[in-house]
Formats: sequence, C-alpha cells, structure tokens
Amino acid sequence: MYAALWRILPGSRWVKIAILSVLAIAVLSVAVEWVFPWAAATFIQPETVVEP
Repeated sequence: MYAALWRILPGSRWVKIAILSVLAIAVLSVAVEWVFPWAAATFIQPETVVEP
C-alpha cells in the first residue's frame, strides 16, 4: 500500500516526503479536532458514584 502511494505521488523524493508530511499532519489534526472528542463523548461512560 505504501509503495503504491509512493509511486503515485509526483515529484522527487523530497517533494514526496513534503507531501506525505503535510498529509500526515492534516490527518492527525482532523483526528484530534473531531474524531477523538466524538469518540470520547460517545463511548466513554461517565463515572457514577452511588452514595448510601
């Protein structure tokens, strides 16, 4: 999969590295901004304390 992605990208080695770096930063930013908060709100149950 990564070899196919490497062959598809245009430019020299340094251009490909720059493009992949920008894509990785974009994917991580989207995950931190929207995916992780949604998952935390959806799947993590708040702690409940039962008092006698």
